[in-house]
Amino acid sequence: MVRLDGGTFLMGSEDFYPDERPVHEREVAPFWIDRHEVTNAAFGRFVDATGYVTVAERELDPKDFPGADPADLVPGAMVFTPTDGPVDLRNWRNWWRWQPGAYWRRPFGPNSSVADRLQHPVIHVAFEDATAYATWAGLRLPTEAEHEYAARGGVDGERFAWGDEPYPGGVAQANTWLGRFPYDNQGVGDAAPVGSYPANGYGLFDLIGNVWEWTSDYYTPRHLRLSDNPVDPGKRTNLLATASAQEGFAIPRRVLKGGSQLCSPEYCLRFRPAARSPQAEDTGMSHIGFRCAKDA
Repeated sequence: MVRLDGGTFLMGSEDFYPDERPVHEREVAPFWIDRHEVTNAAFGRFVDATGYVTVAERELDPKDFPGADPADLVPGAMVFTPTDGPVDLRNWRNWWRWQPGAYWRRPFGPNSSVADRLQHPVIHVAFEDATAYATWAGLRLPTEAEHEYAARGGVDGERFAWGDEPYPGGVAQANTWLGRFPYDNQGVGDAAPVGSYPANGYGLFDLIGNVWEWTSDYYTPRHLRLSDNPVDPGKRTNLLATASAQEGFAIPRRVLKGGSQLCSPEYCLRFRPAARSPQAEDTGMSHIGFRCAKDA
């Protein structure tokens, strides 16, 4: 882990997506954060020690999915699948598929393995899974503010973690999508082993790109400060949990940070420290992982 002294920084951005607004001063206390994302090897040690079963491996209760064909209610996960050519980018179902039998140890389905991916970030972990690992390790998930502070690497006010240009000198500084999305990837095309790209100014790897990372914060469609909702902390947490759920659903959503290998300028310009994405707590995917933090 790396110890960061904390301090005040400008959080958010006014230039891209509405949920990154408003830009505001945010203070973070000193904290420690993992140098890189939790790997398959590390998560495997946790599973071996505890017998933990991830959300993606558990049986589904038909009562939770009214109207669904019981034959479809089998354990599995969402796996990215490149298309053969251009598709409507407004419909994410064009490149995501439900893969029965996919989970962290079988990331692309029953016939796949992590045997040759032990230093890749673990994927298909739901919020509960990431929290369970962190608790076992005596750690916690970072807050959204901590993640953004760490991802900036001491570069405050710039669009990207390394400046204002996405590819300075034509060189990718993080594992993101290069080429036409979602069919022509001229980069890695997958998550890369942790530490494959340059560290930021704090000596931290892959806080931008590679896989999205869970944070502990509930998602809101704009940045909120404590003064925006002056109620007692317990009641505020309950309100945020309820409000974070997508309309028509009951599952709270948490903030993902950092972008992933699927972020493309023509579709998802979210490989920036200020970028954020909502994710239902019960849903892991093939481009979502995590890292841990702790108080200093």
